[in-house]
Amino acid sequence: MRNSTRSAVDPFIVMDVMQAAAKAEAEGQHIIHMEVGQPGTGAPKGAVEALKNAMDDGALGYTVALGLPALRARIARMYGEWYNVDLDPNRVVITSGSSGGFILAFTSLFDTGDRVGIGAPGYPSYRQILKALALTPVDLQTSLENRLQPVPADFADQDLAGLLVASPANPTGTMLDRAAMGDLIDACAAQNASFISDEIYHGVEYDQKAVTALEVTDDCYVINSFSKYFSMTGWRVGWMVVPEDHVRVVERIAQNMFICAPHASQVAALAAMDCEAELQANMDVYRANRALMLTGLKEAGFTSFAPPDGAFYVYADVSEHTSDSLSFAAEILEKAQVSVTPGLDFDPKRGATTLRFSYARSTADIAEGLARLKTFMAGRRP
Repeated sequence: MRNSTRSAVDPFIVMDVMQAAAKAEAEGQHIIHMEVGQPGTGAPKGAVEALKNAMDDGALGYTVALGLPALRARIARMYGEWYNVDLDPNRVVITSGSSGGFILAFTSLFDTGDRVGIGAPGYPSYRQILKALALTPVDLQTSLENRLQPVPADFADQDLAGLLVASPANPTGTMLDRAAMGDLIDACAAQNASFISDEIYHGVEYDQKAVTALEVTDDCYVINSFSKYFSMTGWRVGWMVVPEDHVRVVERIAQNMFICAPHASQVAALAAMDCEAELQANMDVYRANRALMLTGLKEAGFTSFAPPDGAFYVYADVSEHTSDSLSFAAEILEKAQVSVTPGLDFDPKRGATTLRFSYARSTADIAEGLARLKTFMAGRRP
């Protein structure tokens, strides 16, 4: 049986790394996980309790395609609380994780073959979802000078149908300030290109609040999720905010592709939004881990990186140590029992000389992992 040309997407390397780490653990090794962008904590206790109560009350069936009205209203209220943005709840669409949001956005906005700009380094599934939908991802090679975020000059001659940006970004953790966000939005408008803002790491910030694209314009798509700040990765629930005249377009696609996001996850997500004390306790862990990473990685010999403004990653240039990040990561796993992600996932052109280190796990794990990396690197040097 034949396969479609659209199915020829690249593997998600971090998932292969996770599998190798799991194999090592099955063989009895104690692996420190710095590869996966998943909070070490579970869903807030209030979310779990709300779901238990809902399950006791009766069956959880389909919701309407746009999601539970109470959850859409609560998300809209959050935009007022976090950003002073007055958002109509009717513009909020509940999705099956941010991945469902990207599929809906790309299907709604673009036609077969359209060129969509994505910053490199960037989240690898952007590229693969675009390919699977017969769209053309265009890697924009960002510079350390711009903290590995795209700027208008990077796509001035690219003839794009759209631009997707992330702030805070994966794998770098760097953010766009309001002026930089506005410049990108203006440049897209001048090219008649759609603007999509991935804001999945909002809430996981350190020195300043992240800027939502909705502070600058209503003529954009914003995609977010309960996976990161709300610590609900496996629940597969997210949301998107779209212009008013796009709601019905997205709704029709969602009805046919997904029916709805998981009802159980929507119930839990609604309760999670009021578990602020627990969520901020998680942030205290990330802040402590970030401080350890910024010092410990340099002590281990990983000195070239932009300090992250948000998320829970450090993306390091390791060109002085290797030209093959995939083999280097395998060596670190084998000899240090620390699992890290090769940069090839995020930047096919330059990722052979970069690694991503995640600090989403417990502080004890991060401290132990850094100690192992320091010992490993000391033994590796001539």
